[in-house]
Amino acid sequence: MKKKINHLPNRIPVFPLSNFIIFPRTTVPLNIFEPRYIDMIDDAMKSNRIIGMIQPKKSNQNEPDLYNIGCAGKIISFNESNDGRYLIVLNGISRFKIVEELKNDKLYRECSVSFDNFEDDYEKSTEEIKFSDLELIFKDIKSLFVKEGYLINWKDLEKQDLNQTINTLAMASPFSLEEKQILLETNNLSERKKKLEEILSTYVVDDFRNKTIQ
Repeated sequence: MKKKINHLPNRIPVFPLSNFIIFPRTTVPLNIFEPRYIDMIDDAMKSNRIIGMIQPKKSNQNEPDLYNIGCAGKIISFNESNDGRYLIVLNGISRFKIVEELKNDKLYRECSVSFDNFEDDYEKSTEEIKFSDLELIFKDIKSLFVKEGYLINWKDLEKQDLNQTINTLAMASPFSLEEKQILLETNNLSERKKKLEEILSTYVVDDFRNKTIQ
């Protein structure tokens, strides 16, 4: 039986951050310095420590439109720097869908959200994927990371379970905002692995074309 996630709040503060996604059961560090998000973290620390990470759509507006799907996370570590910044670690809980954005008198944005379609985010993956199935992904993504100047501890990554490995690669990869959103919205681990391979193949093809043209 699937775990119910009705203990999660249906109203959460949202942190729009472009080209940044998190997944359930993954942890990410965040450096908070904007006054509105300092306020958001202050309020979250006084309540349930839950905030929603979501990508804004490309826009020049001060408050850009948001994608419908994001991921809620719980603050599991909090430190304040000497210059007033907050250094937090966020642990992904479950993806959510925005029902509506709420009007408030705060500096940050809040949304009414639903977790109903993402009960599988609370389940340990039982999908039949082996590390050997990731060999092509590792090969292509290592080349891409080197090309883009990204650094990652591959040995530590390979010690994670498959769910964490695929999600970490999806989060850390130098993909576009739209490509990361596609990965976030996949239904399950197998589909995410497939989409990750498809996106990587376009970078490999583009790299090959660039080399042949020169």
